[in-house]
Amino acid sequence: MQNTIHFISGLPRSGSTLLSAILRQNPRFRAAMSSPVGPIFNATLAAMGAENEFAVFLDQQQKRDILMGIFDGYYRDRSPDQVIFDTNRMWTSRLPALVELFPQARVICCVRDPAWVLDSVERLVRRNALDVSRIFNNASERATVFSRAEALGHRQRMIGYALSALQEAYYGEHAKRLLLVDYDLLSARPAETLGLIYGFLGEDPFKHDFDDVAYEAEEFDARLMAKGLHSVRSKVTHSPRRTILPPQLFRQFQGYRFWGPDRGAGAHQIVPDPDET
Repeated sequence: MQNTIHFISGLPRSGSTLLSAILRQNPRFRAAMSSPVGPIFNATLAAMGAENEFAVFLDQQQKRDILMGIFDGYYRDRSPDQVIFDTNRMWTSRLPALVELFPQARVICCVRDPAWVLDSVERLVRRNALDVSRIFNNASERATVFSRAEALGHRQRMIGYALSALQEAYYGEHAKRLLLVDYDLLSARPAETLGLIYGFLGEDPFKHDFDDVAYEAEEFDARLMAKGLHSVRSKVTHSPRRTILPPQLFRQFQGYRFWGPDRGAGAHQIVPDPDET
């Protein structure tokens, strides 16, 4: 794959779709909501592992070629000078493999106080009150805001998995390849934030239109029974609000935040000081 490729990862409901909608205004950039590349990548890694008795016939170069073939196949219609941004929350858990395949790649991690991530998901659930969301596995999980929070916070689920994967990369040996971008800063100061992102990527500046960045994935969201999950309003704005979560639940999820200035990691960060928020 000759094109430049970077990755968008991080936490759910933290601006990855918004960021993609902005980046895709640049004609050199290709970005969208989460692609199927990540799950296929994981499945292929497993198929080349110990569970496959014939995997012994694969050397390291063959494994690289097979994994690269996934990207080549999915992005086969790309133009030679296009910069690709592939989005998936799992990429932070595969950072060593990405470094092996794409030594120049960077990972933009969209973040937000976990309490507000939960608040955003809860608002989405209540806004679609007549639909039974596939975000949850059964009636027991859907029962109350507390059961929904417990399910989402599990290490293998929507919020808990993303937090665990991001923490692994944040404290790992490739942390300098990460750029954490806070949702509130992106929505409140988009021009300044995008300028810093371009600098991190080593790209020439581009004048974006922050009054026209609409993006939707209606069919995908409809399948999840979660209308609006990947909808972006046309104008980038920041609207402070009061949480709808019970206070004890909000405080619990606030405690899951681990990033910030002077937190002892090598990752680049466009985030506010937690003591000032």
